[in-house]
Amino acid sequence: MRGNICKNDLPKECCGLFGIYNNFDAAWLTYLGLYSLQHRGEEACGIVASDGKGLSIYKGLGLVSDVFSGDEIKRLSGHLSIGHLRYSTTGSSILKNAQPLVVDYLRGSLAIAHNGNLVNSIELRRKLENSGSTFQTTSDSEIIVQLMARLRNPNVVKRLVYALRRVKGAYSLLLMTKNKVIGVRDPHGFRPLVLGKIGKSFCLASETCALDLIGAKLVREVEPGEVVIIDRKGIKSIRAFPRQKKHAYCIFEHVYFSRPDSIVFGETVYSVRKKLGAQLAREHPVDADLVIPVPDSGTSAAIGFSQESGIPIEMAIIRNHYVGRTFIQPSQAIRDLGVRVKFNIVRDMIKGKRVVIVDDSIVRGTTSKKRIKEFRALGAKEVHFRISCPPHKFPCYYGIDFPNYKELIAVRLSHERMKKYLNVDSLGYLSLKGMLQSVSYDECNYCTACWVGKYPIKGRDRVRKSALEKKCCGV
Repeated sequence: MRGNICKNDLPKECCGLFGIYNNFDAAWLTYLGLYSLQHRGEEACGIVASDGKGLSIYKGLGLVSDVFSGDEIKRLSGHLSIGHLRYSTTGSSILKNAQPLVVDYLRGSLAIAHNGNLVNSIELRRKLENSGSTFQTTSDSEIIVQLMARLRNPNVVKRLVYALRRVKGAYSLLLMTKNKVIGVRDPHGFRPLVLGKIGKSFCLASETCALDLIGAKLVREVEPGEVVIIDRKGIKSIRAFPRQKKHAYCIFEHVYFSRPDSIVFGETVYSVRKKLGAQLAREHPVDADLVIPVPDSGTSAAIGFSQESGIPIEMAIIRNHYVGRTFIQPSQAIRDLGVRVKFNIVRDMIKGKRVVIVDDSIVRGTTSKKRIKEFRALGAKEVHFRISCPPHKFPCYYGIDFPNYKELIAVRLSHERMKKYLNVDSLGYLSLKGMLQSVSYDECNYCTACWVGKYPIKGRDRVRKSALEKKCCGV
């Protein structure tokens, strides 16, 4: 296996999933699906395929285009396949933690790919190890596999449901045996998962942009708490949990993660971001000459801000698309390097102008500070900063990599001190109410824990990325 070590830093296992059944180009289509989902994780990737007799796997550290060549994909023969893009949150950034994970049971092999984060992983792992289980990785995803092995039942779906009823947290999963592809979404629906169809083939993906790339049609979302089984008999759906009265869709999927052309939680991301920007303009009006988006996730919000405010928009920040997303880098040193090489500012647009910079969020603040400093150095007359979500004040335990209060600038600094730290003339965040008014579902169906501290699932573990390393498990 080969591949370049990649740069990543934000979301706790905000990963990408793609799977397909009944297509003899399964591995190639999975490659394309992962390619379209690259924004969800740049640290590692992998593909598993089956010809109905056994599983073959290839994975590596780095981008999809770096890890896979035509020769590797040709060796992944078969008519069913699943793939995974990793941004790590639980488990260190090493090859053995790359997914899909493949394990061998007495009754055959099983592959699993996971997007999300479990909040009772430490407790479960300790119990499993104390009862004799041996773990090969430090990823919380392996806990699900180990729990499945505990049930002595030949039916893989029954073993899966047994495991799911013992884990807590956020997860969208793809599993594969030699002749089945299975998709699962947790009962709260934190992470997206959609079902598509191309010809006589069915596919599952984290976002609809992956379906678009391969020419598949969206059938529907996988429902929260649903298990979808795809095999030679067709599609079967079962409910692993009772229906929830309210869900906990991660609204940050709309704010930052998902591609603007994807349909997530029933809405096109681009449209939601435009509404966020328009509401931001209503809440924080300003006299200025230009609206300038921070590419790429701030662009749609900036368009909405410009249209609502009447201030013209200019793409004065040019992004180098060959550099990984600064917000998902594994260390501060790499983040700092990414800030310098990722963006450049069009000088002639800035000098003597009053500018409104629109971005999707401020988490640590270091990137924003450096960017604003450059605007000042290029002669901006005024710099106003507008953010299309509320200030992050609480850790996330469900799949976003800000699990530490110390990393959140809105916790460390008051509004006025943050304004001074960033060196801006004004600073405006979108209100929680304004954000929730910009999406279709009512607020009871969205997780807002990172803004208000109200957690949909109570877990005993406060999971850190290294939580399942040996030294953290007390073994």
